[in-house]
Amino acid sequence: MEDELQQLGDQVEAISQDIERVIPVLPDWTMPLIVLGVAFLTGVLIFRGVFALLTRAVAGRDLFWRSLVSRTRRPLRMALVVAALAVGVAVAPLGAGGKDMAGHGLLIAFMVLVGWVVHTALHIWTTVHLRKFSLDAEDNMLARKHVTQSRILVRLAGWLIVIVASSAILMTFDGVRQWGVSLLASAGAAGIVVGFAFQPVLKNLIAGIQLAVTQPIRIDDAVIVEGEWGWVEEITGTYVVIKIWDWRRLIVPLSYFIEQPFQNWTRDSSSLIGGVLLYLDHCADISRLREKTNEVCRASALWDGNVCHVQVNDFRERVMEVRILASARNAPRTYDLRCEIREALITWIQREMPEALPRTRETVSVDAPERRFPAQFGGANGRPS
Repeated sequence: MEDELQQLGDQVEAISQDIERVIPVLPDWTMPLIVLGVAFLTGVLIFRGVFALLTRAVAGRDLFWRSLVSRTRRPLRMALVVAALAVGVAVAPLGAGGKDMAGHGLLIAFMVLVGWVVHTALHIWTTVHLRKFSLDAEDNMLARKHVTQSRILVRLAGWLIVIVASSAILMTFDGVRQWGVSLLASAGAAGIVVGFAFQPVLKNLIAGIQLAVTQPIRIDDAVIVEGEWGWVEEITGTYVVIKIWDWRRLIVPLSYFIEQPFQNWTRDSSSLIGGVLLYLDHCADISRLREKTNEVCRASALWDGNVCHVQVNDFRERVMEVRILASARNAPRTYDLRCEIREALITWIQREMPEALPRTRETVSVDAPERRFPAQFGGANGRPS
């Protein structure tokens, strides 16, 4: 391969000398520029041909393959152009200084290309991995776990790739390399100032790693944060987006979920138990109410078939507190089931058992104990109790 490039370089050198003899007014850099321009155009033309073949090959396949080819378009173009320019630099009639400068530029371009390819490959692998899971399922805890881990780790890996690629590029310059080594080795006041300046970034970076490993929250979790109820809509490298029930967005830093307490309603399972409180008169028939509640739960498409209980939770001076517990597959269905039970029971109580509605009782006596009261007011022998 080296012999072929050497022969090609000799041929280009001979051609350039012939052109200079014919057109002696051309500057020395004209021929190298023409060779590099031809190499660049060749790389672009090769890319267009290869990309057209790949597009045609995946035209009849599903969306994944089409998006895969589309996502790799720019890295592929850069790779072919860099390869063509590498051949052009090898055969172009450049001096020693020109070849060193061009080689340095190609080395930097190659490092950028490697980082780009690794980042693209990471996204492709994540896409393939997440195709196995669906957030639209009723019990999507496993899907939320993998989606959360993948998104956080991909963002952290993206930052790591950028840092490593940037460091590798800077290390190709002698002056910057020495400065970087001395900066890392120093432990003076400048290092302390830099450490304090980057403390929020480092805190969120470490919090992101902890969230990916321990997972106190996941994508689509139902949470209560700062007194607001909503769903985890997005987890980035520095903050979490909570979609509140009224469609507002609450932006919370990653470190909040490591340092502050919050409620997660779907930590281990998406199923939840919802409670409905009714305040009824003491003469309410609890057995009939329990039968009606079971009937409402069985007839509801929101009930998951697990929990449906009626309990007298408390007695007060004028009413008794009845608590109804019912379960559903996720937080939104649980909320809707609570509303459905509440509406169905209040309608039934008004129609079938109106005496169970709260009432205020008062007994007024004007003519002392001689007056007799009807028995339904609770008096023994017609006297008020």
